Amino acid sequence: MHEEELESRAVHCPYCDTPFELLVDLSQGSHATWEDCPQCCAPIQLRIEVSPASGELVSLDLGRDDDVL
Repeated sequence: MHEEELESRAVHCPYCDTPFELLVDLSQGSHATWEDCPQCCAPIQLRIEVSPASGELVSLDLGRDDDVL
């Protein structure tokens, strides 16, 4: 992982609505993963879509652990 492939995004926890900065690793391409809220520690689903042509972030979806993303 290279620092230039990390992109910072301002997001809000889908549980407690706390704003926080999320670092997205674009080197992994499109993928799904989990991140814990830094405030309430709830598990947040992340669906990350990266353009294969440009390597840029296309979309970032956050959801609760029981949401279908």
